[in-house]
Amino acid sequence: MKIVNIHTGSDNESHIEIRDEIGTGDARMSSELEDAASIKFVHRPVGKSGYHNPPTRQYVLYLTARVEIGLGDGTSVVMNPGDVLRAEDVTGHGHTSNVMQGGICAFVSIPDGAL
Repeated sequence: MKIVNIHTGSDNESHIEIRDEIGTGDARMSSELEDAASIKFVHRPVGKSGYHNPPTRQYVLYLTARVEIGLGDGTSVVMNPGDVLRAEDVTGHGHTSNVMQGGICAFVSIPDGAL
């Protein structure tokens, strides 16, 4: 399971960084406890969307969907079932989404003021 962060840089473009990998090796691992405001489950059909920004800072939990996230510089990352995206690029150019395998995602809103 990978946790990926996407945020807007000073160049007004979205940037990706791998934050954590949990569940690798034998040791029990967990992330820090974080606040959440709401959760919504969505079926994502196969297809592409152009550049967009999330409506609010949010986590996207890829439960059964497989989605490629693309940036303006050509960088991309494939989110597989079990992976988590922290989408914080609410301003700027945004990112694209290419749903390669349709399925369910959970969108978890991050409350204002939360880290």
